[in-house]
Amino acid sequence: MKLLNIFTIGAVAVGMTLTSCAGSFLDVESKTESNVDNFYSTQNDALRALIGCYDGWRQVSSNPGIGFYVSSTVMSDETFGATGNGDGYGYQAIDGFDLAKSPSDVNLYETDWSDYYAGIYRCNMLIQNEEKIAWDSAADKGRIMGECRALRAILYFDLVRWFGNIPLLRVPTTELLEQADPAEVYALIFEDLQYAINNIPADAYHGNNPDSAVISGTWGRITKQTAEGIFARAYLYYTGYYGQQPGWTDEEGNIIGNVTKAEALDALEDVIASGYYKLVEDYKTLWVAASVVPIAGESGWNTELSTFVGDENSEVMLSQNFTPTQDYNGNNDSNRWLVMLGMRNYNANAFNLPYGKGWGACTVCPTFYNNYLNGDPRAYASVIDLSAEGIATGSDWEAAVNDWREYTGLTVKKYTPMVYGNGNPATNPDGTAGFQECNPTPWVILRYADILLMAAELGSNNAQSYFDQVRARVGLSPVALTQENIMNERRVEFAMEGIRYWDLMRQANGGEVTALADAIMASNGQTVLNGGLESAVTYDRDKIIKTKGLSQIPQNQITLSNDVLKQNQGW
Repeated sequence: MKLLNIFTIGAVAVGMTLTSCAGSFLDVESKTESNVDNFYSTQNDALRALIGCYDGWRQVSSNPGIGFYVSSTVMSDETFGATGNGDGYGYQAIDGFDLAKSPSDVNLYETDWSDYYAGIYRCNMLIQNEEKIAWDSAADKGRIMGECRALRAILYFDLVRWFGNIPLLRVPTTELLEQADPAEVYALIFEDLQYAINNIPADAYHGNNPDSAVISGTWGRITKQTAEGIFARAYLYYTGYYGQQPGWTDEEGNIIGNVTKAEALDALEDVIASGYYKLVEDYKTLWVAASVVPIAGESGWNTELSTFVGDENSEVMLSQNFTPTQDYNGNNDSNRWLVMLGMRNYNANAFNLPYGKGWGACTVCPTFYNNYLNGDPRAYASVIDLSAEGIATGSDWEAAVNDWREYTGLTVKKYTPMVYGNGNPATNPDGTAGFQECNPTPWVILRYADILLMAAELGSNNAQSYFDQVRARVGLSPVALTQENIMNERRVEFAMEGIRYWDLMRQANGGEVTALADAIMASNGQTVLNGGLESAVTYDRDKIIKTKGLSQIPQNQITLSNDVLKQNQGW
């Protein structure tokens, strides 16, 4: 029995024969057939394989799993699981770290697990064959392989945070592998990111457009600076959650590598010094739902009144990008799970434009919403307050609430399906693409604001200035530079961006997730509406603590391994 054979079928072929994806660097002209005997020969082959690696990373949000960013939002103190009142209780099991809420859902993350390892497999294939390639130059090799290794690092960083105890594949293999010590996984993550930092040229993909940090058409590529930002993020997470410095030894126990706080800070200072990135002036313009104005009765947006700065802007350093062309014939290239966060079955009308309908996941916790200071514009940009925005009215709203679980009157604005003024889904210019499967809205992975706040947290000589810049952008006065204030700032700056949960987790200091449990328990007993009837959301603090914040490994994967894989504690 091979442990990982679920995802390896077709992975090589997909990486070699990609179809074109319009509107991004994923466009490829070559459609020539390739196989393992004649591929990995030229630099063009390497570039095509790299596109397959990027596509493998995108697949983790295009295929119908739970999704890392949706899961991160559900598990945090930001939102409840919600969804439809008649749906299964899988999201409640995730939200409460409690399989008793949905005992049959023992494979919630199976698609995600397989998709992540499929992406890793593609990266491993290119890395294994890099010496067979006739590179045009050493610089080209370093750039392409740097991007590949950074993608592998990102995929593993998601997986190891999510599940903690995972198999570590350094080469493309279907061998039965035991779970690795997380320290070994992080060793590879840091090694890959250091390679990317050292080999991707500092000016790769950067142009002179003051409104965009990268040359048009290369948006979404890994740059040296994005690798540096992820490097620092991984350092802060590892030292926080595990309570020790990253380091690794050889078989004799000799220290052969480590990452220091100074290195993490230097990486961030290098990003800042590069001058390629800056904060956008108005926070809400980062998010399409907070900054576009429909044209009554028409498709498209009012260009005079809309203030959205666009997906390609000076602040977004890395995003997971999509196109509006997904279908049910194997073309997976859209943000498939954006629709999960939409307002439950609430059809477009004059009250809720430009927000579209969805399946109602991730209703925002009132206790979290109350963290916004009065007048902080990030509240409006991040959360749809259905009453305040005049949406909670009419028969459509009543029908939606009667079909909604854990309704709080608050839902996620940063990531919600959109509709034009004529009610058509804003999935493509004329609104003809499917609202469920064709959302092109990207997940934002890394913003320059995070670089500033991480550098402040790591003790930069300019820490106060960096901290003040983030607050000044939203009109807030300076406050003392303390760890508590930094974490409070991060809470509202990055709300519903898949960051808050990991910020709570990295306060564990050795895996004791009391900060996470305390934050979640703040909503224990919160009154919500289930199908229009009042109910209370309850959590069991002991269950949260017992899992150490790690998620459930799919039971099918454990069965396939003949129990070589071991389930995480608490599940």
